[in-house]
Amino acid sequence: MADRVTVIGWDGSPLTAAARGALGAATLVAGAAHHLALPEVPPAAERIRLGSLPLAARRIAAHRGTAVVLADGDPGFFGVVRTLRAPEYGLEVEVVPAVSSVATAFARAGMPWDDAQVVVAHPRTLRRAVNVCRAHPKVAVLTAPGAGPAELGLLLEGVHRTFVICEELGTEREQVSVVTSDKAADHTWRDPNVVIVIGGPAGAGEGGGWIAGRDPGTGPRGWVQPDASYAAGTAHGPGGGAAGVLGEGEREVLRAAQLARLGPRTGDLVWDIGCGAGAFAAEAARAGAAVIAVDHDPAACTRTEGAARRFGVQLQVVYGSAPHVLENLPEPDVVRVGGGGPAVVSAVADRRPRRIVTHAATRDAAERVGRDLTEHGYQVQCALIQSVELDTRAWTETERNVAFLLSGVLPDRAP
Repeated sequence: MADRVTVIGWDGSPLTAAARGALGAATLVAGAAHHLALPEVPPAAERIRLGSLPLAARRIAAHRGTAVVLADGDPGFFGVVRTLRAPEYGLEVEVVPAVSSVATAFARAGMPWDDAQVVVAHPRTLRRAVNVCRAHPKVAVLTAPGAGPAELGLLLEGVHRTFVICEELGTEREQVSVVTSDKAADHTWRDPNVVIVIGGPAGAGEGGGWIAGRDPGTGPRGWVQPDASYAAGTAHGPGGGAAGVLGEGEREVLRAAQLARLGPRTGDLVWDIGCGAGAFAAEAARAGAAVIAVDHDPAACTRTEGAARRFGVQLQVVYGSAPHVLENLPEPDVVRVGGGGPAVVSAVADRRPRRIVTHAATRDAAERVGRDLTEHGYQVQCALIQSVELDTRAWTETERNVAFLLSGVLPDRAP
């Protein structure tokens, strides 16, 4: 096992005395090509070009001598330190940090970043990184080959964002470019790069926050808001009818149960089909998920956009009739079907989201939907939900609502 492993962060500035001392004593040096070309690397030291981190860690663990690992920025921030400290390698690690590439990128842009989300995009996580960019107004994306600015821009189709693209930070070839997301695919970008994605309402950190990233305390308390927050009255039927009216599938108790069954979270893409007044869509977005809200009624689309503005969340509203309008939408993780009936539920199930939730007014309709979800391979749950509103002055019943809540979970894609 290596006698000592020192991980040195490099941000393009001269190495510190501690870093130079560790590097000068190294008998093995691991890093990228530009790290191994540094003049401070001892000529006699064994050199490992970093590719597979687990493979490099195994070679370092087997080395008899003093090892140094060079990494860009702060190696403890989405860096090699996590891999090297894994118990299976048994390595004692010392870290000499540098300024992270994210901090450098925001410095180049002249922007604060305590209110930013930070994500890593590589081909396996690209879609989830894009969903964070859809849902949040300020995101830093640490990219990888095949998951860079061009791919981010292509997957953000229909959502306007501004990209601040920082290429090869800390080197002589450093370049900072500002483009709109729809133009990012028109260029070839050099690796490594960091993309700052900006758009939508201003972040909560404007006045000085108390927690890094998304402040969970913004907006009113409660996972779901009272019906009065979205509408002055109630009505039965998908879409909710006239402006200011909630549909039966949007009522507070049923909405809370739908959110509980789907569990939308950061990195997810939620479809809300038949979004009505936007109550469910806004609350899924408040949970940190990216949301696409769909409705065939222009008034419903307008109401949903208004709900998003009131609660300070970002979502994409698509006007059109399901199931046809769904064909060109990006793949969802979880879906609420608020209108359209069994045909729409079946079309959604064909896209294989992890979870689907819907409701039915009658047992016959619930059985039809349940059978269809089962045939698509979903594990189905159904509950009869009854809510009774009471006038607490006289404790008399003022309104009663009954609905069948159906949900399907795809076992091979759970959770």
